[in-house]
Amino acid sequence: DIVEAQSKYGFLGWNLWRQSIGFAVFVIFSLAECERLPFDLPEAEEELVAGYQTEYSGIKFGLFYVASYLNLLVYSLFVTVLYLGSWNLSLRYIFLPHFEIYEVGGVFTLAKAYLFLFSPITTRWTLPRMRMDQLLNLGWKFLLPISLGNLLLTTSFQLFSL
Repeated sequence: DIVEAQSKYGFLGWNLWRQSIGFAVFVIFSLAECERLPFDLPEAEEELVAGYQTEYSGIKFGLFYVASYLNLLVYSLFVTVLYLGSWNLSLRYIFLPHFEIYEVGGVFTLAKAYLFLFSPITTRWTLPRMRMDQLLNLGWKFLLPISLGNLLLTTSFQLFSL
């Protein structure tokens, strides 16, 4: 239902435009949940001499990194489905020979997901790490009130539109 609701107006019907505050909060919280920079506080591999970076080697070490990138892939797929219209093309009249609509939709879903898979990787190269108190202040004093205000605003718009 979420994807079909976004398909009515093409590119302009995405939830990215309707819920831009929710999109920004979701992206920031997802980066924190995936423990990517600037939120990689539990295990900062450059500064530790303990933890899973030194305790595990070989396949166990590799499985930690595979799980981290799978977490990022799931995050990007959630962003694609909830905010970017998922498999809908967004372009009304596009000519792609030798493809059925489901194949093309899958290609566009993966392209959108890889865009958001690439963005946390590039932020890892550009942003400094936050301290624990800065992360808690960001989450509790800034993002939580913004998301609750967005919830109240969206609910009031829904109630008054009925």
